[in-house]
Amino acid sequence: MVVSLTRNNLKGRLPSSIGNCTLLEYLYLEQNSLTGEIPSSLFRSSSLREVYLSENSLNGSLPMSIGNQTMVEYLYLDYNSFTGEIPQSIFNMPSLIEVYLSNNHFNGNLPEEICQALSSLEVFVVVNNHLEGNIPKSISNCSSLLALFLDMNSFSGFIPKEIGNLDKLEELDFSSNNFNGPFPSHIFNISTLTFLSLENNSFSGFLPSNFGIGLPNLNKLQLGHNQFIGQIPNSISNASELIMLDLPGNKFSGVIPNVLGNLTKLIALYLDGNDLNGPIPNTINRLQSLQHLSLSNNRLQGPIINELCQIKSLSELYLANNMFSGMIPRCLTNTSLRKLDFSSNKLISHVPISLWSLEDILVLDLSSNALSGRIPPEVSNLKSIIVLKLSRNQITGNIPTTMGGLQTLLNLSLAHNKLQGPIPESLGGMVSLEFLDLSQNHLSGLIPKSLESLVYLKYINLSYNLLQGEIPNGGPFENFTFDSFMMNKDLCGKSQLLVRPCRKGNIHNSSKVMLLLECSLPVVVVIFVALCIILIIIKHKRDHVNDSANKDLIHFETQIRISYYELLRGTNGFNESNLLGKGSFGSVYRAVLPNGKMVAVKVFNSSLEETSRSFDTECATLRNLRHRNLTKIISDCSNGEFKSIIMEFMSNGSLDKWLHSNNYYLDILQRLDIMIDVAAALEYLHHGSPTPVVHCDIKPSNVLLDEDMVAHLSDFGIAKLLGEGQMEIYTKTLATIGYMAPEYGSKGIASIKGDVYSYGILLMEMLTRKKPTNEMFVEGMCLKDWVCKSTPHSIINIVDANLLPSDSQNIDGILSHISSLLELALDCCFDVPEARINMEDVVVILKKTKARLSKALRVTPLTT
Repeated sequence: MVVSLTRNNLKGRLPSSIGNCTLLEYLYLEQNSLTGEIPSSLFRSSSLREVYLSENSLNGSLPMSIGNQTMVEYLYLDYNSFTGEIPQSIFNMPSLIEVYLSNNHFNGNLPEEICQALSSLEVFVVVNNHLEGNIPKSISNCSSLLALFLDMNSFSGFIPKEIGNLDKLEELDFSSNNFNGPFPSHIFNISTLTFLSLENNSFSGFLPSNFGIGLPNLNKLQLGHNQFIGQIPNSISNASELIMLDLPGNKFSGVIPNVLGNLTKLIALYLDGNDLNGPIPNTINRLQSLQHLSLSNNRLQGPIINELCQIKSLSELYLANNMFSGMIPRCLTNTSLRKLDFSSNKLISHVPISLWSLEDILVLDLSSNALSGRIPPEVSNLKSIIVLKLSRNQITGNIPTTMGGLQTLLNLSLAHNKLQGPIPESLGGMVSLEFLDLSQNHLSGLIPKSLESLVYLKYINLSYNLLQGEIPNGGPFENFTFDSFMMNKDLCGKSQLLVRPCRKGNIHNSSKVMLLLECSLPVVVVIFVALCIILIIIKHKRDHVNDSANKDLIHFETQIRISYYELLRGTNGFNESNLLGKGSFGSVYRAVLPNGKMVAVKVFNSSLEETSRSFDTECATLRNLRHRNLTKIISDCSNGEFKSIIMEFMSNGSLDKWLHSNNYYLDILQRLDIMIDVAAALEYLHHGSPTPVVHCDIKPSNVLLDEDMVAHLSDFGIAKLLGEGQMEIYTKTLATIGYMAPEYGSKGIASIKGDVYSYGILLMEMLTRKKPTNEMFVEGMCLKDWVCKSTPHSIINIVDANLLPSDSQNIDGILSHISSLLELALDCCFDVPEARINMEDVVVILKKTKARLSKALRVTPLTT
């Protein structure tokens, strides 16, 4: 008897009387809307052979009677909402051939004797449940298995070696679990495998040297997002049937093996997110079937080779966040590229004019390079493009009006360039646009009203330009905030945007107004002058009366007084969209003052007892300090429990962001300039200020960079003032772990020598791009010891690869200068405070090193 009602929009519950159909053999009810539990009576019939209940809304536990009869061969219960453990009785059904339990909510472990009775089982699929525990060794007893899918669960432990006995297995997927240990080499015994996925686990160690030799039939290999280390073994080329090789998100190092060119059937090659170095091998041109190539987020260097252009089938090419240099090959236009990402490298010169002829390209990302020239009118040839990113380059000229013809474009970013001229009205023709970023340029003129017609626009950023006139208020502009338009001094519009209101003139009365002005202007001038004189006299008297009362106020360089209301308005109610960062004593917000000036507002946390002390300390410390490398304090605002300090806004954010984010890049001279700036600030605090100051918290997040990348030391919340002749002071305030000097952490002794130690750690972090709290520093190892063991003979193993030039002939000279900088850092970090160098000598050494390094790089040194 057959019941087949697939895709019939059935609703309700399965009737309990279904078990009375004693002759029922085949039940096909998948892809309906059935609910409730499966009646236990269903499995009373010994004639039942196939049960297909997939893609319904069934729930509850599976009935224990499911294994009472032993004739079911095909059991499909996937894509429902079953809960509880998988009944033990299922594993006592010797007739079972295929079991699908995926996409439910099953929990518990697989039984130890899972395959004791399942000698006929060919397919076992339990994907996306909540199963846990180890894989039972008895899995090898399922000797007929062709496909085993346990992915997207919480299994853990090692893969049992017995799994290598499944000599008929073709598909194996253990991805997205919690497995660990070395690569399970016993899988090499399964020569029948065509698909193997172990990605998104915690496997570690090296891949075996014979990797690939025992897998002659393998089509797809996925090992991404584990913790494999070492080089990719050459033996992988023996897996000659591979069409997909997926190894991203590991810690593979060394060069890309030339033998990968032997995998001539490859369609997709993903090696992104590793630590690979060297050039792209020229054997890549043998992969004539390759469509997807991703090498992003490595340390690859050298030119982008012309051999890539010889792969005519290539449709996606991702090379972002490497160290490629030189020019973009023009020959790329001869390929079938649909997605091209070269962002965050060191590419120079113009974008080849031929690149704008790629009519089928979907994604073009050339951001964060050093590309120059103009965007040509031929950009309109990119008829299919959906993402175009050219930000953070040195592109000049106007935005071409032809760009408005890109009607498929969703994302356009031209930020951080040198574009000038108006925003073209034609951009209103980009009808699909959702994201538009033109910030940090020199654009001028009006914001086109045509942009109001972009109904899908969700984000716009026109800040830091020279725009003027009225901000449009229709269409998507109803939802934008002042962040989108800030630092354009001549814009006007709605008060919510924190810009001045626009003047609305009456054209018909203009002649009357002009006549009135001509008659009344002399009178108005006389009255205005008289009022000014009176106000000056009143102010002079008021200042004289209040002079003694104001003696206790904090006097900063400027006399601006800023009210709480102005801060509230300037931060849009201290909205999180203006939050720049959080610290131990409060939060820092971006604010726009009534005069249009952008500032940073440090708001102290009133719930902490230490808040008042930190506020007073920072104010007292900064009251008499004046130095170009210290954050300038504009004013303070204290009203009851609300305490804040208003500081100069640093448009390039913190050094921490530039060091530890893949979207930013600092070369060796930029880092050296920053370290000279920080050293100069400390030299002033220790030896040049009226009262010696111990900062106590030197770290990257407390170093801020202005628009010219000049560094400013900030956050004096736990700073200490030393009295006359005082060399150290005791404190109970804990500084940041990893940067504290030993005597600070163990005895609470703060001194200028403690700042020197912290500076040394910062210098090491700048050169290695490793935080002192990095997870690699365990079992007594720390950043200082790691650097000490590698200096001076092995620094190439620890230095940030971004600092090394692509020209191998010059690398030794650069390394020698970096070595001297690391030795200087170690001189700052002696355990005994008296042995540490002082900041006056540090500044001298750094400036000399910069002069030599600039000469080595053939760059004229800039005056610091």
